[in-house]
Amino acid sequence: MSTKLIVNGRPLNLNVPDDMPLLWVLRDRLQMTGTKYGCGVSQCGACTVHVNGEARRACVTPVGRVAGAEITTIEGVDGPVADAVRTSWQAIDVPQCGYCQSGQIMSAVALLNSNPDPDDALIDKAMGGNLCRCATYIRIRRAIKEAARSLT
Repeated sequence: MSTKLIVNGRPLNLNVPDDMPLLWVLRDRLQMTGTKYGCGVSQCGACTVHVNGEARRACVTPVGRVAGAEITTIEGVDGPVADAVRTSWQAIDVPQCGYCQSGQIMSAVALLNSNPDPDDALIDKAMGGNLCRCATYIRIRRAIKEAARSLT
């Protein structure tokens, strides 16, 4: 079955089953391994990508459901908000092991794109589905606030 997607600004026509998870299309077919497999049931957030600008879990998203959509992965996320998030992540030294970071960053960028000045409750809500086994949650929240401050 042929599925049309736009991945990181590049139009693609892929011959994949409609029920194949977007995660496996990205990782196995397109060799874009920045989006991680964590749990496979939308509980950890490691597979977070943007679908038409909104954070979505790629592990449970059938590619047929996002046909024609604009998909942005960690490899393609760009712009002032993404730059601010990356800069604050480095300045605050957020990552420990780093495995969850692509999903964390994608969720943080989606949050700041929709709300440029989130309070703690909004940050917690937006980031609640992203787990970090190293428990860097306090640094993640600080980095998001710093990124928001740098954009004003």
